Amino acid sequence: MSNITIDGHHISVLFSEAEIAKRISVLAQEIAARKPKNLLVIPVLKGSFIFAADLIRAMHHAGLSPEVDFMILASYRAATTSSGQVEVLRDIESPIVNRDVMLVDDILESGRTLAFAKDLLMARGASSVMTTVLLEKPGHLAANIKADFCGFVCPDKFVVGYGMDMAHQFRELPFVGHVVTVAQ
Repeated sequence: MSNITIDGHHISVLFSEAEIAKRISVLAQEIAARKPKNLLVIPVLKGSFIFAADLIRAMHHAGLSPEVDFMILASYRAATTSSGQVEVLRDIESPIVNRDVMLVDDILESGRTLAFAKDLLMARGASSVMTTVLLEKPGHLAANIKADFCGFVCPDKFVVGYGMDMAHQFRELPFVGHVVTVAQ
């Protein structure tokens, strides 16, 4: 993997732009093979926005025509560690009764947020709720959930790029990396 320096931060590339694009195309084909009915894709914001946009376009190329709505969930708020309690900061507006729903998130780590969203949508009457994550970090799962579709297994490092941030920086990077050092 390569390293780059941005604003004094040395970042090691874990998954390149080309690797991500290729994997998203495969994920879209795998999702289409499930033949979802009346599909509603719900990206969990903010970290998933770039992944979700690319995945939705790849779904189109795979023959799907999903509707899209958005949800913002939080378990951190002003703290640096999760409270363990998930709050809905922005809810979906679309009807979900008797629909196949696809939750899209950037990373499956503790699983609390994704499990909360999946349970909430099933309780509201969705026919099924599938989950797609760009990254999965094994070893940190605190909730009983497994992603239906996963882009990559991620090393146990704090990652940035491709929508994921460190104090609101680095979301724009076209790859996933981790901050190795901060230059002095």
